[in-house]
Amino acid sequence: MKAGIHPAYNEINVTCACAHTFKTRSTHKGDMRVEICSSCHPFFTGRQKLMDTAGRIDRFEKKYAVSRGAKKVVQPTA
Repeated sequence: MKAGIHPAYNEINVTCACAHTFKTRSTHKGDMRVEICSSCHPFFTGRQKLMDTAGRIDRFEKKYAVSRGAKKVVQPTA
């Protein structure tokens, strides 16, 4: 690598809104504050809930029920 053309890659502290703190390396100057991290994000903690809000699946099924019923299954000929 050429000297003098790359930014400094130093160790910084990252602090989350949930008060979790960890160290990482970055070209960012100073410490970072983030809103969500891997220790409080629902995907990583396993507390994620999949919800059908406002019956979206039911509305979809009603909307396309006619077109699904109209399709005929084509039998392969031997």
